[in-house]
Amino acid sequence: MFEKMAVYSGLIATVWIVLGVFIAGRYYAGYNHAKQFCSELGAAGCPTEKLSPRINNYPLGLLFCVFGWYLIQLPNVSLLVTGAGWCVIAHGLATWVAGYFPMDADPFTKNPSFNCKMHTVAGIVMLLSLFVAPVLVALSPTSDVISQHFKVFSWVIVVAAVVFLLTMTRAINQQTNPGIHQRLSYGAQLIWLTGLSLQLG
Repeated sequence: MFEKMAVYSGLIATVWIVLGVFIAGRYYAGYNHAKQFCSELGAAGCPTEKLSPRINNYPLGLLFCVFGWYLIQLPNVSLLVTGAGWCVIAHGLATWVAGYFPMDADPFTKNPSFNCKMHTVAGIVMLLSLFVAPVLVALSPTSDVISQHFKVFSWVIVVAAVVFLLTMTRAINQQTNPGIHQRLSYGAQLIWLTGLSLQLG
């Protein structure tokens, strides 16, 4: 029973974060999903500082760790797939850290607080872990667990995530609408996680 839940925890995490961000946004008057980062829902001093990590980071971190565990305990798989599982676990742990240490209210501050620096480091780990995981799976041997089609899908997701990351960087520099591009980049990574969950289920 636990393994059945674990294999679909990647899918559950994707649905959960969509609902969690939407719900937290409803309690943050004036929050703009297009212009603001998801992390701003848990920023220091904001109306949802306590709510957002409780309904997003903490349960999501658990779901990511459970799915990562499922990957690393799969029998007769490539070490690359096992490595992808550890990346997903790292993503889950970093999700907890990012929730515990809130970012500053001003995401463009020149003098970030200690909490904001910790949040940033956790965010980098989150970003890289779900870049590396699909690359490892894409490079793994074709098997009953990882099909050739899914490996191609993994490469498509990596390219999409990188493209949206670049557009997000430009939006940050121009201080326009980085929220859209962050959601597109992270959304691509979560679609991959959902696809892997369904591939294994």
